[in-house]
Amino acid sequence: MIEPVRGLLDVLDLERLETNLFRGRSPDVGWRRVFGGQVIGQALVAACRTVENRAPHSLHCYFILPGDPKAPIVYEVERVRDGRSFSTRRVKAIQHGSTIFILSASFQIEEGGLAHAIAMPDVPMPEDLPTEEEFRGAILPTMPAPVRAYYERPRPIELRPVEHERYRAGPGLPPKFHVWIRTTGPLPDDPDIHRCVLAYASDMTLLDATLVTHGRSVFDPAIRPASLDHAMWLHAPFRADEWLLYAQDSPFTGGARGLARGSVFTRDGRLVASVAQEGLIRLLG
Repeated sequence: MIEPVRGLLDVLDLERLETNLFRGRSPDVGWRRVFGGQVIGQALVAACRTVENRAPHSLHCYFILPGDPKAPIVYEVERVRDGRSFSTRRVKAIQHGSTIFILSASFQIEEGGLAHAIAMPDVPMPEDLPTEEEFRGAILPTMPAPVRAYYERPRPIELRPVEHERYRAGPGLPPKFHVWIRTTGPLPDDPDIHRCVLAYASDMTLLDATLVTHGRSVFDPAIRPASLDHAMWLHAPFRADEWLLYAQDSPFTGGARGLARGSVFTRDGRLVASVAQEGLIRLLG
């Protein structure tokens, strides 16, 4: 297994302290605060480990305090309800005696019924875009330094942006951003692992969609970005180690906050997840 993916699975493999109590750690990568997607993924792992024979279909999260990457995070799961069809869990992430994050998740038994879904946007397939090696060799050198630093960092999730030119463009582009994502190596077959990995990855680029039309990005040193809340709905099975299109847009930005939405599609056009996030995009100076 490729090393970054092994590291991600280790981060998501929480230590069980008690029946409803788990402990997670952060990777030692020099970050000043814990990556929001990591806390989402770990909290969902904790919730999943208290539910049997039901899959998570929605989760709603609030980021309360920045996480300290040097300290462990304790996840306390409240078993709110187990009904005949649904189970509800509430998870608190705790550091230094304070709650830094809250997740509420709902689980459902497998059921059939009416179905429809929006169509996948018409964008190039991942094979029609520059490979990661080509992107690093020919495109990254033309990017602003903070963008180069982000994309050159080793990570367990491969990002293949469709509109990579947006990092060099000025204001006026539509508030949309599409990126193909997948893990850099294979994952175990456990469906919950794939759901938790997607939850982790869903926070990587979403807030950046709020800045496309302004000709800015979250890598701009004049902007202080932070996730405030995050919601995700899981619609259908998928594999996070196969290409998924993360189609993102931003219907509103204002008041130092931006709202972004995301739709996740398999390469054959199935909608498998929907995401929404509001974040802080405060201008400095």
